[in-house]
Amino acid sequence: MAKAHVYKRDHVNTDEIIPARYLNTDDAVELAKHCMEDLDTDFVRKAKPGDVIVCGDDFGCGSSREHAVWAIQGAKVGAVIAHSFARIFYRNCINCGFYPIELPGALDKIRDGDELNIDYKDGTIENKTQKTKIKFMPLPDFALNIVRDGGLLEHIKKQK
Repeated sequence: MAKAHVYKRDHVNTDEIIPARYLNTDDAVELAKHCMEDLDTDFVRKAKPGDVIVCGDDFGCGSSREHAVWAIQGAKVGAVIAHSFARIFYRNCINCGFYPIELPGALDKIRDGDELNIDYKDGTIENKTQKTKIKFMPLPDFALNIVRDGGLLEHIKKQK
């Protein structure tokens, strides 16, 4: 069961996900210590493994750095659910083995603290708190395979 951490805003950029002042490493564990800190200084303290970030439109806009995805992965976030994603961030998620969930109206369907069960293959979110079931478009099989394999490089190695 995942807890939702809802940020009611659009255009959460990569500098807010992982501030540029911490880009002197590519270690996900180190990056995780500062995940979302410019948006929510308590995020790392309150987020538990498997929890979910929920935002509005254009999540991950800004630079094309993979560090933003690595910071989220290092913080053991289970998924990001957003109305929409910046395209480069969305593809970085898949290439890094992380599942982005595009859900128009996410901020109307999920409240801060809601308990969620996510079926990634089926494309459903069971909101246990609100006792609702939410449908989303699951990743196509090729992208799901990349995520399951741990990212694009691991997927390519596995294909050989």
